[in-house]
Amino acid sequence: MKTTLFDDTESRILAEAALRKISENTSRKTGDDFFQVLVKDLAQALDIFYVIAGRIVKDETQTVHNQTIAIWAGDDYMENISYPLQDTPCHEVMTDSICFHGSNICQLYPKDKLLVDMGADSYIGISMVDTHGETLGILVAIDKKPIDANKRLLALSLLSIFATRCAAELQHQDRENQLENLVKQRTAALKKTQESLLEKEKMASLGSLVAGIAHEINTPIGVAVTGASSLIEFASEMDRRLNSDEVTREELQELIDLITQGAQLIDVNLQRAASLIMSFKQLAVDQSNEHKSEIELGEYIDSIFIAHAAAMRKAKVSYRLKIIDNVSIHLHVGKLAQLFSNLIMNSLTHAFPEDSGGQITVTIEHKKQQAIITFTDDGVGIKPEVKSHIFDPFFTTNRGKGGSGLGMHIVYNIVSNFNGKIAIPDTETGLTLKITLPLIED
Repeated sequence: MKTTLFDDTESRILAEAALRKISENTSRKTGDDFFQVLVKDLAQALDIFYVIAGRIVKDETQTVHNQTIAIWAGDDYMENISYPLQDTPCHEVMTDSICFHGSNICQLYPKDKLLVDMGADSYIGISMVDTHGETLGILVAIDKKPIDANKRLLALSLLSIFATRCAAELQHQDRENQLENLVKQRTAALKKTQESLLEKEKMASLGSLVAGIAHEINTPIGVAVTGASSLIEFASEMDRRLNSDEVTREELQELIDLITQGAQLIDVNLQRAASLIMSFKQLAVDQSNEHKSEIELGEYIDSIFIAHAAAMRKAKVSYRLKIIDNVSIHLHVGKLAQLFSNLIMNSLTHAFPEDSGGQITVTIEHKKQQAIITFTDDGVGIKPEVKSHIFDPFFTTNRGKGGSGLGMHIVYNIVSNFNGKIAIPDTETGLTLKITLPLIED
């Protein structure tokens, strides 16, 4: 008379020992490591050649597959595989939660070529079912010899216990994947929003510059228009006098002098307007230019200040450029233009409240194949709590007055993209920014 597994004291002890060992070995494992340890320990505890843990997946044609996570085969792991469930005993596991065949498995499933290749004779499979009743995977034990009743009971017991643990692990992985995908989606959406805001900030800065340049150009153009009108009057007066009965040399010389002065006035103011337009054009073109160029750093920074002359005059702020070393630098000039535009506008907005006026000083030096640029204003300075957050995105002390909090964040990003560094040294007054840039952008 045969005894069942749990009627036999020795067999019960064996089962409990196997359960305890496997539980101890897998307790600290998660993910693929858990499945690797589990299939090996189950195979050794049951003295079975193959133990397979797999996840149920569908391919692009919606065909159901078992995508293995871990396979133990005799004395080592096999590479993972994916096989369709149709015409296999694993399909029974999917539909009935459990499948057992003590022998002749290949004759029962002649279309399952994998079983033939494995030399399989017996099969036990248990489904991994999550807390919602959905089958997530399959835990399978396959041997090359028949499985007797005692081994069957032990195998079913252990596989049932650990199939539940496997389902929990797969469910945990699914939640992690969902969370990771959600984080990626949110991160991508945030990045897209931030890029949009940065572009708007750039365009707003350029728009402000356009308005300032337009106002600045109006003055010399207006003077030139007035001078041109005067020239017309002087020319008419000369024509009238030349056609009169009497005209003196002194009268003609006086009109010639007036015409010369008018022409000189027009020339000076049109050159001033042309210089402003050229500075703005260069700045605007550079900010949209994706190419790198070699520039003389001092001259280029000077042109950026010229382009901001109107805004600086309105704020009663002057600038001084101290060129200790002549520095030629090869980089993305558009980014450099935006960098200094943001620095200038940040100082005008925050350092000199209520048009209190002051000065911005830029010092240029050359050390160890690097350009050292010190940007200093003698304004009101910043508090320590502001200093620690000045480069953070969306941080602003001017929130109620239209500040976006992106200006200095853009400065930090540009310097970082140049593989440079930016620091804020401690100063008694005003704000100082020390920028280190490589002479050649990588």
